[in-house]
Amino acid sequence: MSRLAFITGGSRGLGRSGALALAAQGVDVIITYMGNYEAAQDVLEQVRSAGRKAYALQLDITDFERYPAFIEALIQTMQTEFGKTQLDYLLNNAGFGMNKPFAEITADELDTMYQVHLKAPFVLTQALLPYISDNGHILNVSSGLTRFSFPGYSAYAAMKGGVEVLTHYLAKELGERGISVNTLAPGAIATDFNGGAVRDKPELNQLIASVTAKGRPGEAEDIGNAIAMLLSENSRWITGQRIEASGGMFL
Repeated sequence: MSRLAFITGGSRGLGRSGALALAAQGVDVIITYMGNYEAAQDVLEQVRSAGRKAYALQLDITDFERYPAFIEALIQTMQTEFGKTQLDYLLNNAGFGMNKPFAEITADELDTMYQVHLKAPFVLTQALLPYISDNGHILNVSSGLTRFSFPGYSAYAAMKGGVEVLTHYLAKELGERGISVNTLAPGAIATDFNGGAVRDKPELNQLIASVTAKGRPGEAEDIGNAIAMLLSENSRWITGQRIEASGGMFL
């Protein structure tokens, strides 16, 4: 039977690339999207053209009161569209960046970063635990910014640091079920993340290239391939780890 992956924020950027890379290795996918229905449908079409099944569900990951209804809809989708009751892979990916000096960050902005990047993967993973297969995989997306620093990313990076600690605890507590839990920490990637700054600003692009061993910023496909590598049975003996995919930034 085909394996099934659930990806939050799968309509664009790294989530989209992860969905396509997983489909290429024979995995069916369910993605969430926040508001861009057309982008989500484009991902579904590409996954299906690769011969895999795909479905999209709308979700605001900070609408915690809606989680019970969402989980119910997800279970129904798994059963009716995929003939399954369990997920094999969970990718906690949804989120957005914020670049603002530490001294100017408001309490509300900090709370938003917390809800999106730490509370949401924590609470959603809790809710999904009964529906993740024993010997399955959970992959939490972090950032290279937990290892090296760029001014303006203190709130974002602090929450991603929390995700990395959470990963260690989940790996320990879910190990008895054979579930692998890891962190993937991308470096600077040329996507629309943070307003497309890495992709669209030549001076930033050149700066990143100059401090990266491979001499360029990353592309979404680089991270999609890393996602597919870690969400596979070949990685079943890897758990509790932070894997950085940055092309060698600031070595």
